[in-house]
Amino acid sequence: MHVFKLALFGIGAMIGALLLAGMILFATTIGEYEVQATVVDDPDLPSTEILGHALHMRETGEPDAPTIIVLHGGPGGDFRSLLPLADLGDQYRVVFYDQRGAGLSERVEAEALTLDGYLDELDAVIDHASPGRAVTLIGHSWGAMLASAYLGEHPDKVHRAVLIEPGFLNADEANDWMEESRTFMSGPGFLWDAVVTGFEAMHVDGDEDASNDYLMGEMVHGFANHPDNPYHCPGQAFDAPAWRFGALASRTAQNTPEAEFARLAKGAGFDGPVLFMAGSCDTWIGPELQAQHAESFANARLDVIKDAGHDVIHDQPDAAVAAIRAFLDE
Repeated sequence: MHVFKLALFGIGAMIGALLLAGMILFATTIGEYEVQATVVDDPDLPSTEILGHALHMRETGEPDAPTIIVLHGGPGGDFRSLLPLADLGDQYRVVFYDQRGAGLSERVEAEALTLDGYLDELDAVIDHASPGRAVTLIGHSWGAMLASAYLGEHPDKVHRAVLIEPGFLNADEANDWMEESRTFMSGPGFLWDAVVTGFEAMHVDGDEDASNDYLMGEMVHGFANHPDNPYHCPGQAFDAPAWRFGALASRTAQNTPEAEFARLAKGAGFDGPVLFMAGSCDTWIGPELQAQHAESFANARLDVIKDAGHDVIHDQPDAAVAAIRAFLDE
């Protein structure tokens, strides 16, 4: 009985200590943590309704010029770090949009955040921006994976594509990526950051998704900025700008059925020109993997951008845009 009482006392003391630590963390993290409003709450943001969802969408260039559709990473990211591509507006109509549930676009239910949902949305964006005329797709990371899947579904609607470091294009590559990614999302430091960020998220004001979006956005940034993650060049920080992350879009993607990954590889059957791009610093999903991807496509080549990590466009905008412009001029 004496031992039982001691055990109860120990458990009670531990619970008390955790409650005290939680109260201290809650108090010490009080502050203003900004999460930008979406197009639903900020009427000054440029938006377009696509398939019943309000998307944050911007475009540059002449309306009757050949159209480029830009696809950002994630799922859950936004197009802010890809804005240097607006320089192509001197020759093309360049259309940027935050995908459903991501960036500054309207938040949607998990059932809409599927590969079919994203493909239907991209198809509708193309019909809206360039009805009856094939477009050029420029996709980064997840956006390049989405572009590849679209090439397999609607090759007649795409003239050519630029695929910037797609993380994986089949199930085996997906499993490899997920296994490697775990090494950048573990350890005491990462767990402590997660706890502190969780308490910070409790103080976030905004819509019902703001708190979770803040938490997920900070953790994704921590993952990308891990010192061992080659998403950035050695000795440099991962500092690609973003507006707002879509937490539900990211979590839903983690539950994607393995069979869906096979659809990402269908782009290999596209016979139009494809430019793969990679940052020279990225030893994970950079030049080596993208060279393999290029070999599987019928009409593709690889450009490696010097002194760039995973965020090729942001890291080296002049060199990256020049390489894309040269490809488009061919």
